[in-house]
Amino acid sequence: MEKKDDKQYVDFVVTARKYKTLLTDKYRNRPFWNKTQPGEIFSALPGTIIEVVAHEGQDVSEGDLLLVLEAMKMQNRIIAPVAGVVREIFVKEGDKIGKHCLMMKIG
Repeated sequence: MEKKDDKQYVDFVVTARKYKTLLTDKYRNRPFWNKTQPGEIFSALPGTIIEVVAHEGQDVSEGDLLLVLEAMKMQNRIIAPVAGVVREIFVKEGDKIGKHCLMMKIG
């Protein structure tokens, strides 16, 4: 009796050659990438918010200091990637945040 395999093979083409492979569990269970909006500021590393310089309703220019995030014993200055008005702040001083945490929105 033949054993039924529940794994699915995936076809892909590289330089005009066709290949067949199995996807790993790590690949299938990966978090999917979502395109961010230009004014959304996410943390690149887990850490602690040391100082929030900007406040809601404040006009900021590209390059202005928004907040300071301590990660791996280093203080990282988070600057505005775009000019606009600070719409929402999702963190406060002393908060411990994870990687990819939405900290602020500029609109």
